[in-house]
Amino acid sequence: MSLESKVLELLTPIADELGVDVLRVRISGSGNSQLVQVLVDRKGGVDSDTLARISRGLALQLDVEDLIKGKYRLELSSPGFEWPLESAADFDRYESDWIKVIFKEELDLGEPIEGDNLGPENEGFLIQEEGMEPRHIAMADVKKVVRAVNWKKLNKKG
Repeated sequence: MSLESKVLELLTPIADELGVDVLRVRISGSGNSQLVQVLVDRKGGVDSDTLARISRGLALQLDVEDLIKGKYRLELSSPGFEWPLESAADFDRYESDWIKVIFKEELDLGEPIEGDNLGPENEGFLIQEEGMEPRHIAMADVKKVVRAVNWKKLNKKG
């Protein structure tokens, strides 16, 4: 079992208790200077108090289990807008968020589109572009999907 898998095993009960999804565990560096990076999120986002609670709980577990020999740094964060949406869980977590879809170039499906994420559906997801009917997009046609800012909506409010 890899070190990342062992850390994930320790982290999972903490994350479950706080209602967050663990998106990634990455360990880099070597010897007495290792960096443990953990990325978590949940529907509605993760506040700094939750990040601190996860960090404290995981640090205690890592120290008790003595998984990482020597010194290590623990870095806990949530993803930014450029984090790709790739799974049904991602589309569910960010349902109602504004997303940008970039299609595979070889399919020639046109320019990227933006709209409201209506959630996962049939090996893809539903998106509603402004003023249009909901549209199903197959993940097989997508190069990348990320959260974005709906500038038109923000400008109307301001």
